[in-house]
Amino acid sequence: MIQKTQGVVLRFVRYGETSIVATIFTRSFGIQAYLVNGVRSERARTKIALFQPLTLVDMVVYHKENASMMRIKEIRCPNPCHSLHTDIRKESICMFLLEVLNRTLKEEAHSEDLYTFVEHAILTLDDQASGFENFHLIFMIKYSRYLGFGLQAASDLVGMGVFRSDEEPLAKALLLAEYDSPLSLTNAQRRTFLDFLERFYRQHVENFGELKSTTVLREVLS
Repeated sequence: MIQKTQGVVLRFVRYGETSIVATIFTRSFGIQAYLVNGVRSERARTKIALFQPLTLVDMVVYHKENASMMRIKEIRCPNPCHSLHTDIRKESICMFLLEVLNRTLKEEAHSEDLYTFVEHAILTLDDQASGFENFHLIFMIKYSRYLGFGLQAASDLVGMGVFRSDEEPLAKALLLAEYDSPLSLTNAQRRTFLDFLERFYRQHVENFGELKSTTVLREVLS
């Protein structure tokens, strides 16, 4: 059945000499794998750039329930991002967000609200000209609530030793923050809280493991 949907590209792998299999988190069907023939050839009508991770796409697809692999009839990028891959700080944040998404989004994830959240985060980061050094922290706080184990109380962060007792107002502001909220976090506080969030995710997400992108992110944002 031919269906229209939006999607966020998560990754792709080469398939044969000129094709790929793209994994895309779709608004309508959750995570789907799509075989795209000939996209790596010189004469390809569909550009490989459309399948770069975190690209937002509109698609017309051939959808069949319970099929292991689908096909794409039409694909386009209606909102191309302009700064995510030209600003090294944003690129580092994108690498981090992508790794988190790839380790947490499950095949059964089929929530339009979750899709809207991810899409909004990508577009917001692309639009922000400054003040996005805490973006990854706020994303993980918000995302954990969609995954069902979100942080709730600043006092819990103090009780766990993530923040000192005199830093509880800052902890509360962080838990309530939007992506553009001004937060006076030092580099040390940012690193400490990121370490905690990774441990927190590992406790609640099976096989989450250690994030490889964290090291680069710390260096770039320090």
